[in-house]
Amino acid sequence: MSDTKAPDPSRRSERSRRAIYAAALGLVSEQGYAKTTVEGIAARAGVGKQTIYRWWPANSKATVLMEAFLDLADQAGEALGDDAGSEIPDTGDLAADLRLVLRATVDELNNPLFDRPARALAAEGVVDPALGAEFTAKLLEPQLQAYVRRIEAAQAAGQADPDADPRIALELLVGPLHHRWLHRTLPLTHAYADALVDLALRGLSAKK
Repeated sequence: MSDTKAPDPSRRSERSRRAIYAAALGLVSEQGYAKTTVEGIAARAGVGKQTIYRWWPANSKATVLMEAFLDLADQAGEALGDDAGSEIPDTGDLAADLRLVLRATVDELNNPLFDRPARALAAEGVVDPALGAEFTAKLLEPQLQAYVRRIEAAQAAGQADPDADPRIALELLVGPLHHRWLHRTLPLTHAYADALVDLALRGLSAKK
């Protein structure tokens, strides 16, 4: 008798889900958010569009793209060995640690695989507050809290002004970076990331 096992529906569903993620990211990167459709995502993924509507019944295109982008961010974190999901290294050298993470952010924002989906979600989040709030809660805020924890560790170690507000301090780092990226005012470079760290740390320096 044949010992062939029956197909595993869960594995088949996972393959389909990943194919949908890849299709959504690929289409948005190639043709932009406006021209990307649920039908197009389904066709590229090799699934029926009803599968997408069944798994993502509300605001399907934007929700699929957000999940795909969050999955992409998780994979990037795993590739960097970030088991905690969103931690900034603590080598005891705050400047070096911040330069490392800001340079990695520059590389990510300059990567077309991240750039166009991120812009699409940022734009859609403006007109869809619920989607914008979800994107902030699931991706942006965890990343910002990692900065808070790293700055608080530096304050506890006497390496940063204990009276400085960590939230304001991190915004001095990531705010200008994302402003330059979003508005394309000037190129994003490692040198720019390093300059942001140097300027922010002047305000964070422990008082003598």
